[in-house]
Amino acid sequence: MELTDVCYDVSGGVARITINRPEKYNAFREETLDDLIAAFSAAEADRAVGVIVLTGAGEKAFCSGGDISWEDASDPAGAARMNRRTSVLSLIMRGCGKPIIARVKGYAVGGGNELQLLCDLTVASDDSKFGQAGPKMGSVPVWWGTQLLPRIVGERRAREIVMLCEQIPAPQAVELGLINKCVPAAGLDAAVDAWCERLLSLSPQALRVAKLSLNFESDQLWASVQHGQQMINFIHGTEEFHEGTQAFLQKRSPDFGRFRS
Repeated sequence: MELTDVCYDVSGGVARITINRPEKYNAFREETLDDLIAAFSAAEADRAVGVIVLTGAGEKAFCSGGDISWEDASDPAGAARMNRRTSVLSLIMRGCGKPIIARVKGYAVGGGNELQLLCDLTVASDDSKFGQAGPKMGSVPVWWGTQLLPRIVGERRAREIVMLCEQIPAPQAVELGLINKCVPAAGLDAAVDAWCERLLSLSPQALRVAKLSLNFESDQLWASVQHGQQMINFIHGTEEFHEGTQAFLQKRSPDFGRFRS
């Protein structure tokens, strides 16, 4: 399996999928999503795999969401292509009967936070940070962010996370129920390995049924994801959207005030 932006390895019953774009804080583009789809599909089909671990290369980020350079150059058609890929990826991750652990070191923001939400369990180093940045970029986290966050942390807290775009340190993320476990950076791999070992000792068919059953209620939010992504398609390419992406790329504060009616 030839992959461009992702590393894939299977050992001891664990498939490890690593977003390998550390110079871009492991932000994803179309090729990254294609690689993630291929890797998760391979892990799902491999009978030797009992647990999947998703992580990001380097020390700075698990995933920082969509590649802003790519998004700035996109239009509604490009957004639709990207959203078709994210839809497929989330269906595979949630429909795969194998438990997925997010191993987070560094930033898990924007689409990166949504990506960890799609995993079954999240273990993070204590120097990691979580959050959504959509409105700062002229966008909205409708790829399971606005759907799952209210169920996980409560609606009021979800509105705070989405609307204020503040980053949440890992210890606080545990308190909110946003992630499962926070450990010192030096102990991150040991903590993930311990959970992998524990899961591999359990009944695969029972874990499969448990995962699908736990997903039952939130599976009904699929229509909201699709509805949100269709709306986002039309935001891409607008002047207000580009103000957000250009401000980020130019390292300045966006001027959204001129768009208020």
